[in-house]
Amino acid sequence: MNRIKWLVLNYNLPTEPSRHRVAVWRALKKLGAANIQQSMWILPDSEENLSALKKISRDIEGNGGEALMMESAFLEEEHEKRIKDVFNGLRAEEYMEFISECRKYLAEIEKEISKGKFTYAELEEEESELEKLSTWHRRIEKRDIFLSEAGKEAREMLSKTHEAFQNYSSKVYDSETGGDKP
Repeated sequence: MNRIKWLVLNYNLPTEPSRHRVAVWRALKKLGAANIQQSMWILPDSEENLSALKKISRDIEGNGGEALMMESAFLEEEHEKRIKDVFNGLRAEEYMEFISECRKYLAEIEKEISKGKFTYAELEEEESELEKLSTWHRRIEKRDIFLSEAGKEAREMLSKTHEAFQNYSSKVYDSETGGDKP
């Protein structure tokens, strides 16, 4: 097995004010890091991850905390697999939440169609929601380093939301133009 080089961040921060702890937690989650022990986070080694962890470390130390960063490699293949499974589990949770929101979006489109609400204003609102879903999906995919199996279902669901939007868009066009072709 080709061993992965990992970046590990371990830190301590004062309990108050809590906003510093929350900011670090959010930054690590946004990066896609996995929390493997209390205040110990891990990411595969890359220039982007190293740069982000250095910034987080500076923020920690700038707010009265201590940060230790290190490179690491697992000695046992099963330990590395366990960590990859942790990463895939985290992404699966994100994908499942995303899929749930896509289902809500599809239900909303169906509701508007069943009510015959074919207005440009509603179309813009639905387009804005679709853009949010698409952006969210791109963020999760960027963190999906080990290609979680849930990613396939999420891509399929996003495709369905795009198809539903296109269908709704056509209905709005037909409603507002009387179906005339330009």
